[in-house]
Amino acid sequence: MSWDAAKYLEFKDARTQPVRDLVSRIDIDVHSAVDIGCGPGNSTEVLAERFPQADILGIDSSPEMIERAREDYPNMRFELRDATELDGVYDLVFSNACLQWIPEHSALLPKFMDHVSEGGMLAVQIPANRDEPVHMAISEMLNDPEWGLDEQEPKTKRVLSPEEYYDILVSCSRSAEVWEVTYHHPLPSHRHLAEWARGTRLRPYMDDLGDLQEDFLSELTERLVFLYPKRADGTVMLRYRRIFFTARR
Repeated sequence: MSWDAAKYLEFKDARTQPVRDLVSRIDIDVHSAVDIGCGPGNSTEVLAERFPQADILGIDSSPEMIERAREDYPNMRFELRDATELDGVYDLVFSNACLQWIPEHSALLPKFMDHVSEGGMLAVQIPANRDEPVHMAISEMLNDPEWGLDEQEPKTKRVLSPEEYYDILVSCSRSAEVWEVTYHHPLPSHRHLAEWARGTRLRPYMDDLGDLQEDFLSELTERLVFLYPKRADGTVMLRYRRIFFTARR
């Protein structure tokens, strides 16, 4: 699966706001940090702004994302690495909008806590908006044999409830906090909403669609016209629910 860093960054400000919100809740001294699933480096940049003296490493399994991160932030450190191959110990283990691609969170999060130093913190944000109309429309289309994707395994993994994350975290940490936020992003048009999805939710399927990519996006856009009425200023409002949590060691 290839990732398009430029497409992802079309909505950089909106995608980065949850990073800033999560970073604002980190109240420990951070001398070392790892950003798991750093993408094109926008989340790592926020960490570097907040903790300028810290040694920060961004890791991602996408060569395209790491290449873009190194290009945009040449003075920062990025490595091509899978999240499940984490090593070392850090004051802060951080992850923004990544874990929805990784299975078995009940086993994954305790492993992450093993890489948190004494007195350190795990801080995570996970998208949890699969019940939103745009994602339901995408699921319907992916299950339609017309596109040739109906026999594929789902790319994203099950996101747990806030209560389930709390239970996991308190079993492997000194204390934990869990909360959720629903963002409301005004987008210029229904096509922009489809393009937002193209940069994340649909990214794993784009290569498989081949020459049908534009047809798929055009049909998705048509469906979104009926699902998202225009607001008073002509924009289209995307609701986006996200789960946040922190855990201390």
